[in-house]
Amino acid sequence: MKTKTVTKLFKKVCLFSLALISFTSIAQEEEEKKWFDNFSVNGSVDGYFRYNFGAQNDNSTAPATSFANESGFALGMANVILGYEGEKVGFVADLVYGQRGEDAVFNSTDSAQIINQLYAYWNVTEKFKLTFGNFNTYLGYEVISPTGNFNYSTSYMFSYGPFSHTGLKADIAINDNWSAMVAVMNPTDYTENNPFDTYIFGAQIGYSADNGSAYLNFRYGNEGEPGLVGPTFQADLTTGWDLSEKFYLGVNATYLTTEDQGDADASGFYGVALYPQFKATEKFSIGLRGEYFAEFEGGAGALVTDADGDGSVVAATLTGSYDIGNLTLKPEIRLDSTSEDTFPDNDNPAEFNKSLSSFVLGAIYKF
Repeated sequence: MKTKTVTKLFKKVCLFSLALISFTSIAQEEEEKKWFDNFSVNGSVDGYFRYNFGAQNDNSTAPATSFANESGFALGMANVILGYEGEKVGFVADLVYGQRGEDAVFNSTDSAQIINQLYAYWNVTEKFKLTFGNFNTYLGYEVISPTGNFNYSTSYMFSYGPFSHTGLKADIAINDNWSAMVAVMNPTDYTENNPFDTYIFGAQIGYSADNGSAYLNFRYGNEGEPGLVGPTFQADLTTGWDLSEKFYLGVNATYLTTEDQGDADASGFYGVALYPQFKATEKFSIGLRGEYFAEFEGGAGALVTDADGDGSVVAATLTGSYDIGNLTLKPEIRLDSTSEDTFPDNDNPAEFNKSLSSFVLGAIYKF
C-alpha cells in the first residue's frame, strides 16, 4: 500500500512539473514576442563610375537606357523599405532618394518624389491576395532596385516599359506551381493620381518550379487623354531557369503597340534579351545580357530612326559581380550598336557613330 501511494504521488509531482514547465515556456514565448516583431526594415545604397571609350565623356553621350547614364563618378540612390506583415494584412512603404530614385518616379511631384512603392495588402485566404496602392510593375525581367538585377546598367525593354502602377490587383495561387494575377490601374507611371479618367487592365499567368519560373504578362488600356492617344497593348514573357548548380539562363521578350487616333499606322517597339550567368565561386559570378530592341513608327522615342520612324539596337553587356559581405561590386563592359548614326564622335562632336563602348563600375550595399 505504501509503495502504491508513493508511486501515485510521484506521478502527480511529475505531471505538475511538466505542466509548470510548459506554462512557463509559453509565457516566455508570449513575453518575448513584441508588437514590433512584425515590422521589417531593409534597403540599399548605390553609386557608380561610368567611362566611354572612343567617345565624349559627358551626360549627352550614353546609352538611351535608364539610371546609369552620368559620366564619371555618380550617385545611384538610397532605398529604405519599411514593411509590416500581419497574419492577414500588411503594408510596404518603399522610399527612395537620389538620382536613380528620381528617374524611377519621374511622374511624381512634391513629397511623392521619394515614394517608389506604397501599398497595403490583405491575404483574404491562403490562395487569394488583394493589393491596393502603388507597386512596381509586374512586366519585364529587370527591376528598379539595383539589388534585384544582375547587370548594373539596364536594358532598353525595361527602360521603355512601365516602371510602376497604382491600382488594385488580385493574386491567385491556382496550385503549387501555377498562379494568376488580374489588375485595374491608372495609366502607366501616374502613381499619385489619374489625370486622364482612363484605366489600364493587367493580367499575368505564372508557372514556378524548384529550378525556375516563367510569367506571361499583359496590359491594355488608354495611356493618355481619350481622343488624343489610342489604346496601348503589351505582351511580355519573363522566364529564368537554373540549368545546373553553376549555370542560369534568363529570357525576356516583349511587344508593345499603340493605336493611332488618325490614319497613321500603329507605333510601338519589340525586343528580346538573353541573360546567361555563371557562378564561378561563392563570391564571384559573371553574366551577359544580350539584347535586341527595335521600334517602329517612332513608338518608343528611344533611338535615332530612319524616315519611316524605324530603328534598332543590339546591346551586349558583360558584368561581373563580386560580394564583399553586404557590399557588391559590379564591373561591366557594354557595347551598343544602332542601325542609325546615334553617338557623337570623340574627335568631331558634329559627326555621329553607330556604336558606343562604355565601362561601368557599380557599388551596391544591401542591408
